[in-house]
Amino acid sequence: MDIFELAAELGKALKADERLERLEAAKNAYVSDAELQKSLVEYEVQQKALQGEIVKDERDTVLIDLIQKRIDELYQFIMNHPKFIELSEVQAEVNELMNAVNNTITYNITGEMPSSCTHDCSTCGGGCAH
Repeated sequence: MDIFELAAELGKALKADERLERLEAAKNAYVSDAELQKSLVEYEVQQKALQGEIVKDERDTVLIDLIQKRIDELYQFIMNHPKFIELSEVQAEVNELMNAVNNTITYNITGEMPSSCTHDCSTCGGGCAH
């Protein structure tokens, strides 16, 4: 097998990993939640409105406070939303998996573990010589 065939096989194996399957499901649930998506759009609109108001020569501090309050409410709603939390948690697991894979590849090329290796396999999922 050449290097690209091996890379394709690795990609297929990763795609079949339950963590990546959970990530896909979490992304779909996140994107499909109409209330959450509406809040994300409003959050961006409110951020732009705040920026627009802040740069004015004559700022309306009452309006700025109202916009900031709404931004804070939306931020709390989004950050505490179960679908956002699930997506964030699963994304972190996938990132750990990808780091472990990259560390393993680096180890096999150089014979040395990258500096990000803690030598505690519980932090990355293993896959290396430690």
